[in-house]
This record gives sequence, structure tokens and C-alpha cells, in this order.
Amino acid sequence: MKIIIAIIILLIIHFQYRIWVGDGSVAQIDAYQQRLDDLKKQAEEKRERNEALYAEVLDLRKGQEAIEERARDELGMIKEDETFFHVLE
Repeated sequence: MKIIIAIIILLIIHFQYRIWVGDGSVAQIDAYQQRLDDLKKQAEEKRERNEALYAEVLDLRKGQEAIEERARDELGMIKEDETFFHVLE
């Protein structure tokens, strides 16, 4: 009977060790879950960025207006016979 009790106690100790410290422990699972959440967040941000870029590509393919807008904003270009006013504050 003492041997059975000793074996049961050793098994309980062994399983408790694996739960709290060993491979697949609670702390390790929490770390994996945190890493998974971070990766999901990064993937969502990249998906949103890709969607914005895709929309911009479609807009640029669609017409001259988007190209003209980018030329005005990014390059400071103006059309012929247009007057440019620069207001200083």
C-alpha cells in the first residue's frame, strides 16, 4: 500500500512540475498566446495597409485626376494658365 501511495505522490509531483515549469507549461502557453496576439495585430495592420495601397493603385489606374492630385500635392506642380498663390502666415 505504501508503494502505491508513493507512486501516486510521485506522479502528482511529476504532473504538477510539467504544468507549472515543464514543456507546455502555463507560462509558456501564455507567452505563445501573447506572441500569437501580436502576430495577428501585425497581420491586420498589414492587411489594412495593403487594402489602402490597392485602392490607391485602382484610383491611379482609373483616371487622370488622381495622377494630377498626386503631382500637385507631392511635386508642387500647377497647370498651364493657372495662377499659384503662396500664402505665408
